[in-house]
Amino acid sequence: MKKLSARRRHPLAAVVVLLFALAATGGLYAAFAPAGKAQADETAQSLAIEEGKKLYAVGCASCHGTGGQGSSDGPSLVGVGSAAVDFQVSTGRMPAQQPGAQVPKKPAIYTQAQIDQLAAYIASLGAGPITPTAKQYDPAGADIANGGVLFRNNCAQCHNFTGEGGALTNGKYAPNLEDVSSKHIYEAMLTGPQNMPSFPDSTMPEKEKKDIIAYLQNVNGEKSTNPGGLKLGGLGPVSEGLFGWIFGLGALIAVAVWVAAHTAKAKKS
Repeated sequence: MKKLSARRRHPLAAVVVLLFALAATGGLYAAFAPAGKAQADETAQSLAIEEGKKLYAVGCASCHGTGGQGSSDGPSLVGVGSAAVDFQVSTGRMPAQQPGAQVPKKPAIYTQAQIDQLAAYIASLGAGPITPTAKQYDPAGADIANGGVLFRNNCAQCHNFTGEGGALTNGKYAPNLEDVSSKHIYEAMLTGPQNMPSFPDSTMPEKEKKDIIAYLQNVNGEKSTNPGGLKLGGLGPVSEGLFGWIFGLGALIAVAVWVAAHTAKAKKS
């Protein structure tokens, strides 16, 4: 009998085996590595929520309710989102010192890590606006001119055309925006704190928010100039008219008194 000849392997067999090996290795990585990372992220988020719940119970529950449902002393926090928490707490407006027409800005009493934990807990109560990333509120490359148009059309009625702020009704006011960080301006537009209307991305896209931030930084920056001289608080025709009435009319009265006094002396002589 003839001896059976050994089967010869196809030249591409080694390549096929190598590809299968790589696929198997990649499959194992895809199956285990991302799952492990996702699990770690989920664990970290759970820990943040638990720590935030403890902070909330001490500093917030007395006004907003034990579960964020609100009370007669504070509104519900369900659905306000992490962006609102970051804005209110990092600007020191919350926790509030006392009730009033409007809660003023003050130094924050929590660290940023604690604020993130509070935000994580309140965000877990209901979906809402998410804290923006640095990329979202970075005004680099934004259209300053368009930002000015948007600000004058949507914000100047309360904040004045350069963001100087101004009085509203019943003891409320629009705060000065000169030293407000880009992040907080973005969060304020996103969430609409206190008396301010909200401008979600569906109403005002991210790019337009960046344009407004760039405009405010430009008009209130160190390099900005005022060709009109003394800006009188930047409050527009109200302060300018008041200045004119007080000093202009006062000067006219003083001149009239002086002329009358000298006229009387002239007649006596």
